[in-house]
Amino acid sequence: MKIETKNACNSWQYHDQKPTAGRKLKLLEGDELIVALPLIYRLIPLAEIKNRKDWFVELNSPAERERLFVMLTESLSSLNQIRKQATGLESALIQTNILLNRYFSDYGWRMVRKELSQIKKRKKKSHIEIGNDLVVKLKDFMSVNQIDTFDQAIDHLLSEYPNSTE
Repeated sequence: MKIETKNACNSWQYHDQKPTAGRKLKLLEGDELIVALPLIYRLIPLAEIKNRKDWFVELNSPAERERLFVMLTESLSSLNQIRKQATGLESALIQTNILLNRYFSDYGWRMVRKELSQIKKRKKKSHIEIGNDLVVKLKDFMSVNQIDTFDQAIDHLLSEYPNSTE
């Protein structure tokens, strides 16, 4: 399978028939690397292929699989080092994306993107615990001020006292 490098940076090159509906699959982007690299390292070991056969491209031989695995791990390692330097990232990312496209099946990459999306969502949220008495007060405040969410209520309260957060 030939992959064009100009599209390899962000567009998935489908192995099977390209879907006619839904979002197109995209490859890794530079701003996702911090979150994506640990996930990909966890999913690419050869042992994972036995557990999730439909996630990976079927290759002709185990030797070919091992060569691709070694190339991918070296590329990921290099990408991780370059990411910290902030120069030359684009070409390293293109190379890694080409290898990821050769390694994962269409279905597998869809599952990787799904899991990556979940990780990114979890990283955006924090969970705090407050007593029930404060929850009741906050809900009263929200109804009086016609506020819909706890986030908006807390933001409103904090904006009333801008110097207290500095």
